[in-house]
Amino acid sequence: MTKRNQRLLGLAGAIAIVAAESAHAQSPSATAQQIDKLQEQIQALQREVQALKGQVAKSEKRAAAAPSPAYPVAKAPAPAPTAIVKMSPNNRPSICTPDNQNCIAVTSRLHLDVGGYSYSPNTPGTVPQKLDSGVNARRARIGVLGTFMGDWNYALVYDFGGSSDGFGGLATGSLPGGGTSGIENAYLSYTGFKPFAVEGGYMDLPYTLDEATSSNDILFMERASPGVVATNIAGGDFRSAAGIRGNTDRLWGGAYFTGPTSGALHMGSSTATVTGLSEQYGTVARLTYQLLQDKNYSLHLGGNAEFLFRPPVNATTGARTLTLSDRPELRIDPTSILSTGAIANVSGAQVYSGEAAASYGPLYFQGEYFWYNIDRLGTLSSLNFNGGYAQASWTITGESHNYQPASAAYGGIAPAHPFSLDGGGWGAWELAARYSVIDLNDRLALADGIAGGKQTVYTVGLNWYVNRNVRFMLNYLHGTVDKQTSAVNPADVGAKFDAVAMRTQVAF
Repeated sequence: MTKRNQRLLGLAGAIAIVAAESAHAQSPSATAQQIDKLQEQIQALQREVQALKGQVAKSEKRAAAAPSPAYPVAKAPAPAPTAIVKMSPNNRPSICTPDNQNCIAVTSRLHLDVGGYSYSPNTPGTVPQKLDSGVNARRARIGVLGTFMGDWNYALVYDFGGSSDGFGGLATGSLPGGGTSGIENAYLSYTGFKPFAVEGGYMDLPYTLDEATSSNDILFMERASPGVVATNIAGGDFRSAAGIRGNTDRLWGGAYFTGPTSGALHMGSSTATVTGLSEQYGTVARLTYQLLQDKNYSLHLGGNAEFLFRPPVNATTGARTLTLSDRPELRIDPTSILSTGAIANVSGAQVYSGEAAASYGPLYFQGEYFWYNIDRLGTLSSLNFNGGYAQASWTITGESHNYQPASAAYGGIAPAHPFSLDGGGWGAWELAARYSVIDLNDRLALADGIAGGKQTVYTVGLNWYVNRNVRFMLNYLHGTVDKQTSAVNPADVGAKFDAVAMRTQVAF
């Protein structure tokens, strides 16, 4: 209430009191006249009060309609969030600071295989005489990926799976074909010198096109043997390394100095139960270029080189050995048929390879060829082997394998219509075929020759991409291994095999 209203009401009260007192002191007629005058005055005051109320109401409406002042009173800001939960396109969860300069993400993959062999050794002298059918957790990985201050990247990934569902090595109870350690990735990478990255630790080296392609995206359950034999020398995953890589949209180049795989024995001296081995040293390099690059088609070419400077050296005998081998492009049974055995007196090794890939809509083609050279000490001649593969796929539902400049490889299929009983989608379907051959025979009929065998494998596959995170793979393999007992003994110890296998894959 305004001060003026308060004064009017006070005046009205005073008049009423005076009127009441006068009524007791005067005659009835005089009193009636005074009452009439007071009533008139009170009514006049009431009218004035109503007029004032109307003016106040109009003033309040004008104030509400007036524009805000040019400099409003600042309110206290809401507290900024300290972290934001994000989800990548392939459903990988991460927690980041609001500026995205610091992030940590969880990653995992499970490749669960089941399959069986129809295996036929050529003679009783063939080793092995049988391959075992069954189930294998080929990969069972979980880990963290992250970024610090925008340009420091790191990874720590542990693999609980393997070719034998367990660990191998020299310790009691170790399994043939098993990994020597579960550490698959443990590295730090600095990307501040764009477009280059300097990195080191245990990592999956992007050496060869097939190895640069994620195991979540390869066309078949296993990579072709020629590439596996090459990467096992001084590349591949679980490998200790330090190097530099860089890329543009078309060009990719990288080189790494490499050491042993994680878990490999490196002891300068032997004990009563364990023979010491020194660490091996080598290097790998890769250079690729996209000759054609379009939304609907592409053409990719590249070259690779690998050098083993020093193989592991036996601390007791001083022996320098190297074994080239692989399983028959399936890991249900970890036994290798194709194998040179331990090549003695090795001073070093070199591997040179070429790679090519192309895409045209739903069609995809890829191939690589390798030349292996093993140097030996003294008067022993060098050994030369070779091998390669060619593969192609057709995505029946029309999706494409897209090129990924950061790895100079092609990614997997992202279904246009993920499988859903409610939504009516059926995912993406892909047919694939591959031919691979590798010859690990050299200088046959000579005492210093090697009879590792010649393996040929034909593979056809059907892939069902349920969504971005789930894939089912069905492979059929037919293969032969032509092998003799030794370089100077031509007795047949080869084999033939057929195999059917299926993989259930979950990854993010």
